[in-house]
Amino acid sequence: MKIELTENKVFFEKQGSRKEIHPFWLRERVNSEEFLDQKTQQRLFDPTMLSSNSEITKVNMSEKFLEVTFKDGAHAKLIIENILKEFEKDNELYFINKSSWDSNFKINNKFKFSPNFFEEKQMYESLLDFYKYGFVIFEGVPTQDNFIVNFANSIGSIRPTNFGEFFNVKSIPNPNDLAYTSLPLAPHTDNPYRKPVPCIQILHCIENEVNGGLSTLVDGLKVTEELKKKHPDFYKILTEIKVRFQFIDQNIVLEDWAEMIQLDENNRFKQVRFSPRLDFVPLMEKEKLELYYAARNKISEMYNSDDFRIEFKLKPGDLLMMDNHRLLHGRTEYNANEGNRFLQGCYIDYDSTEGKLKHLKRKFNI
Repeated sequence: MKIELTENKVFFEKQGSRKEIHPFWLRERVNSEEFLDQKTQQRLFDPTMLSSNSEITKVNMSEKFLEVTFKDGAHAKLIIENILKEFEKDNELYFINKSSWDSNFKINNKFKFSPNFFEEKQMYESLLDFYKYGFVIFEGVPTQDNFIVNFANSIGSIRPTNFGEFFNVKSIPNPNDLAYTSLPLAPHTDNPYRKPVPCIQILHCIENEVNGGLSTLVDGLKVTEELKKKHPDFYKILTEIKVRFQFIDQNIVLEDWAEMIQLDENNRFKQVRFSPRLDFVPLMEKEKLELYYAARNKISEMYNSDDFRIEFKLKPGDLLMMDNHRLLHGRTEYNANEGNRFLQGCYIDYDSTEGKLKHLKRKFNI
């Protein structure tokens, strides 16, 4: 894609197609101090009060900048790269290539926590790894005074759920969720019944004295890629059929309808939801249900396969941050009589990590 000028008109060319950029689109982006607050980057004018026929009187282009003067006297000096990004609907996150992985993945995406970590370049690097692999592990995070709240709020804001602002993962009597037992947990995504599903889960290890209780992760992106390649009919139906996910306890009933594999507007991977103890497929013709059940069994088999799962033991002070829209997590069984296994968890949304990443990218001029 490139920008071209012809007789005070601005054009963009993409894949052989040449079209004019509307002058008013450029007029809205006037960025001089008279029209734009330089600190907040918020407009000092209301564009709905302007004439949509913003005539360009002068235009000039250099290697990096496009300068435009309008009939009303307004002037804009725009970075050409930023204009091209807007046409590509691009932002700072799209330059991060997601790297799918299987059981051969070596966990090198670990970072040592320090008191000033949230404003250091290492924080930026850890967020890059988070978006690349779907998870990251921080070591040496303080375990006192529910520090998970401080950690989460230093990135963005905690998203409370019916489990609270944060929750304690340990074996308890009369649990309302299997997470609060010592039973093994198969790979799953959290809260598939919510609208919207929490984006990011944080798990902070406070104590871990048992031999079992290994944490497990599966890359839903990798499994989806393999399913699409080897079983396209299964992939197709799992991206089309909306399933009812439901959670019930004595205080609340939560449910949502969604595909097990959700695609974006460009038919690319967006999200997986998988929690077979909580899903209910709608009634439909027998042949279609047979295909759906075969597809669900196949993807469950893949999620639970040794080919895709990694296992590791969290030690006290380790904090795992994972993408709940991409990864499935679980744990192996443990014996609660051996000692304490105590993790604390909470959720944050993508705008937390996105905002932090963009801030640090700007701060370090990367």
